Amino acid sequence: MKQIKVLGSGCRNCEVTAKVISQAAAEAGVEIELDKVTDIGEIMGYGVMSTPGVVIDGVVVHSGGVPGPDLAREWVRGSTDGAS
Repeated sequence: MKQIKVLGSGCRNCEVTAKVISQAAAEAGVEIELDKVTDIGEIMGYGVMSTPGVVIDGVVVHSGGVPGPDLAREWVRGSTDGAS
């Protein structure tokens, strides 16, 4: 099971990012554990300066904007090559 974290203050973009990832996982039939991280210290610990950020299995794969559905599908299917 993939461990996915959405990093951000809980703003609208962070909520939309979590929703895009959840929907991509549901469509792909992939089970994920999705956590929303709002603690600024923990976010900074990942080196993310622009939110929302996305961390998959401990690796930052995205920061600074809502990822598109195609990118989220790549992540849940196992590819982090499209990291942005």
